[in-house]
Amino acid sequence: MAKSVFLKQLQNLRAELDQAWQKLQLDTKIEELTKLEREIAEPEIWLNPEHAKNQNLKLARLSETVAPWRLLKTQLEDLDELIMLDDADLNQELEQQITLLTDQLTKLKKSLRFTGKYDSENAILRITSGVGGTEAMDWAGMLERMYLRFAENQGWKATCLERISGEEAGIKTAVYEIQGHNVYGMLKSEHGVHRLVRLSPFNADNLRQTSFALVEILPLIDNDSDLQINEKDLRIDVYHSGGHGGQSVNTTNSAVRITHLPTNTVVAIQNERSQLQNKAKAMEILRGKLIQMQQEQHAESIDKLRAGESAKWGQQIRNYILHPYKLVKDTRTKHENKDPEAVLDGKIEDFIDAYLDT
Repeated sequence: MAKSVFLKQLQNLRAELDQAWQKLQLDTKIEELTKLEREIAEPEIWLNPEHAKNQNLKLARLSETVAPWRLLKTQLEDLDELIMLDDADLNQELEQQITLLTDQLTKLKKSLRFTGKYDSENAILRITSGVGGTEAMDWAGMLERMYLRFAENQGWKATCLERISGEEAGIKTAVYEIQGHNVYGMLKSEHGVHRLVRLSPFNADNLRQTSFALVEILPLIDNDSDLQINEKDLRIDVYHSGGHGGQSVNTTNSAVRITHLPTNTVVAIQNERSQLQNKAKAMEILRGKLIQMQQEQHAESIDKLRAGESAKWGQQIRNYILHPYKLVKDTRTKHENKDPEAVLDGKIEDFIDAYLDT
């Protein structure tokens, strides 16, 4: 292949990279990264351990975003030097390198879909079983397993904040904090009601049963300047929390329940060891719920929010049919998969991609 052809391919790759670089504002992010590195290198930062911890987390997340783009840019520069050698014996290697870098750029460009204000944030996953007793609780438990498998496959960290098991099977509700790269941006498509149709293993007559579960995906915001919550709008209750791992009830009132009175939004957390930690985590989740409601209701501020749940028990966003045929179909994108067992094992990337590409 002629040198001019390689140069043309390299030129196209650089143009695509430059366009993505500008859209993601990577120069600004690199400047911010440099400032964080300098700040963290100063010993004085550890006089405030909480601030130091938050800055280190910011640094890690920013590095994760910037690093692959900087590496690709360096690799393109190296490829340019290789092409300029104009050695016919290098043609095969050049072809392989261009193919490899083209694939890398294609994968990296998927991050262009995560330009929403909260897309890069961690998220709260909350699953609640619908009416239907044991069958519905078992379905909620199946969804819990699906999302935990997906999170594991993505290399994300999932921390259980609240979990109430069903009497016979599954869960009544479960709340997880999911930490990783673009977690909210990836999972926001899962927010809504999920419907299951199958032959019930809990029915003596093995009849066909329809079950529902509500999945809430909330951005995890430590502090958001756009979301000012008036302390007068909050009712904070403390109560005895259940111990970890089936232990007896704690002797201190460490569990916290926060109610946002104007919207009647309630968040309860008892997983942390102290009342202050539980209150801080409950406030983070409350911010996420109010932000989600604000987006759904297209409200200018939280003062304009209408009372109600963050996600409605209305029309389902996805159907999981296990009988009389096998099919998982998204009602919004119309994307479908005829292997529900694989989907329920955590393989939901195609549904997420279909949503993000619309």
